[in-house]
Amino acid sequence: MRFAFKFLTTPFALFFLLLSAHAQDEPLTKDDTLRGSITPQRIWWDLTYYHLNVKPSPEKQSISGNVLVNYTVLAPYQTIQIDLQPPLTIDSAVQDGKKLSFKKEGKNAYMINLRKEQLIKSNESVTIYYSGKPIVATNPPWQGGVQWAKDAVGNMFIATSCQGLGASAWWPCKDHMYDEPDSMLISVTVPEKLMDISNGRLRKVVDNYDGTKTFNWFVGNPINNYGVNMNIANYVHFADTLNGELGKLNLDYYVLPYNLEKAKEQFTQTKKMIKAFEYWFGPYPFYKDGFKLVEVPYLGMEHQSSVTYGNGFKNGYLGRDLSGTGWGLKWDFIIVHESGHEWFANNITYKDMADMWIHESFTNYSESLFTEYYYGKEAATDYVNGTRKNIRNVSPIIGIYNVNKEGSGDMYYKGGNMIHTLRHSMNDDKLFREILRGLNKEFYHQTVTTQQIENYISAKANFNYSKVFDQYLRNTKIPKLEFYFDGKKVFFRWINCVDGFNLPLSLSDGKAGLRIEPTTKWQSKRLAEGEKKLVTTNLLERAYYISTSLVANQQ
Repeated sequence: MRFAFKFLTTPFALFFLLLSAHAQDEPLTKDDTLRGSITPQRIWWDLTYYHLNVKPSPEKQSISGNVLVNYTVLAPYQTIQIDLQPPLTIDSAVQDGKKLSFKKEGKNAYMINLRKEQLIKSNESVTIYYSGKPIVATNPPWQGGVQWAKDAVGNMFIATSCQGLGASAWWPCKDHMYDEPDSMLISVTVPEKLMDISNGRLRKVVDNYDGTKTFNWFVGNPINNYGVNMNIANYVHFADTLNGELGKLNLDYYVLPYNLEKAKEQFTQTKKMIKAFEYWFGPYPFYKDGFKLVEVPYLGMEHQSSVTYGNGFKNGYLGRDLSGTGWGLKWDFIIVHESGHEWFANNITYKDMADMWIHESFTNYSESLFTEYYYGKEAATDYVNGTRKNIRNVSPIIGIYNVNKEGSGDMYYKGGNMIHTLRHSMNDDKLFREILRGLNKEFYHQTVTTQQIENYISAKANFNYSKVFDQYLRNTKIPKLEFYFDGKKVFFRWINCVDGFNLPLSLSDGKAGLRIEPTTKWQSKRLAEGEKKLVTTNLLERAYYISTSLVANQQ
């Protein structure tokens, strides 16, 4: 994630809100379409494997290397699109030992002409050689790229982060989220006194006898392109194991030497996090690749099986509670949130960036679910309610399709509160948990659309929530429930909402329970003894992200 909400609680809030609004208004270009759509040069081939072989040069802040791209031909076509962002350039492309011609279209797209006939179902490969100075990460992970930093004692401290910006900021690839390789080998050559930590498991370290070593990391699961990372430093390593739902899970930690003791204490939260999330979401999705926390010079990111960490070895978000309730200081935000993305982002991945809420809304709510697992449901409700102060309702959560444009930063807090709302509407925590686990099973290691997620939830809940999703994902209004009492009846309706909005409301004080099904027209329900006390602004707004108004009798 890129933490679009970081600045909402700092003096820079206005600047970044204005910047975001400006970005929404920028005219769309052909480059946006080449990057964000499944072009004719992409659709005909299915990506199966990458071998990324890269050598950074810290002194020059440049990199050089090559990428082997394996693919299966789905339809006959002779041009393949590979993306690479300037100042990097593709130097050459080779298939079956023969150099290929190519031309650059727009800023980032290279159209490579294949000489060999591409036959349906054949397995082919092309190797891309590239070099140059990659985009420098000026404010990672929000403005990402390659970060060329130094640690506190002057050693090189290099890291990549590129969600939104795209993996093509530092290596050539099929830079669209819909297609992931089934596996990947990452080979990074570094000065011999340093280490590279990337995704997956370390296969071998090769001494090149020239003052460098090459670290070879193998990823045995599908991986989204922005999840691929390179982290270079004078790391020290410690490890642990966890007996999880699928057996033994390796836990590996890489930190700077002077932070070792702090990390050993802080990272004990990893086991608690995985235990809670396996309960809610199902088995950790990458047992084959293990789980790593890797210290980096920026705040952190959800790089698959190689979660990066820069939260200062303290609880909260850089020591602050984003909910303002105190519960957010009970745990380390980066360990919990970024690791939650292993289920929602790395296991279940959006096909189009416009659907980024699938990553961020569920992972935002994972913070509340972690809180609930250890501190109880009321604490979790306090937490999610406390985050509402960060919701802006300026633009919709869903972005613009086919142009690589995410939606509003409300995908975090508003999205989390939407899921909280759906959960209370279902009024069945067992079912809600089954849906969360079911999503991770049904869409295991897949890329998905919003419609698939919406349809799955509605089907399993046995209620069509499409208008509810429209309200929260595609609209900026907060739905308002108007209600009044007349004798033993309560009357109610929705206003300030999309046409057809029909969110059912279940209310309880732990003893009595009540369910009403408001529409945009006045409805009524006879109240049994003790039920009137359930229809209050406090109970309604605590369970649902709505506003309420007790109005005068309308009759």
